[in-house]
Amino acid sequence: MFQSEYLFILPIIGLAFLLVFGTLFVFKWVTPKKPSVTKSQTYECGETTIGPTWIRFNVGYYLFGLLFLIFDIEAAFLIPWAVITREVGLLGLVEIGIFIFILTVGLAYAWKKGALEWV
Repeated sequence: MFQSEYLFILPIIGLAFLLVFGTLFVFKWVTPKKPSVTKSQTYECGETTIGPTWIRFNVGYYLFGLLFLIFDIEAAFLIPWAVITREVGLLGLVEIGIFIFILTVGLAYAWKKGALEWV
């Protein structure tokens, strides 16, 4: 019984693997391969590099970017909610209040840990 219910998934999984690995194979086969000294040099917006190109970046930059994404997504959720405020009623108000509270706690935690300091 279990085997017959989920048997139709196997061709879909096979097709997914075929598409992924088939695409990788085709692009590996089709792409031109003409290595040169110019192509192997580091390119930074047309400017010659100053200093080493393989340096470590401060993890704070990534945290700052993630915090930006979190609050950007918050705005993406708040705008549609604000449009239909009267239709969702009190339950919608409570739900969005919980949502904003969780994000405020996250912001306070990030602020306390120093993730918002640029340096």
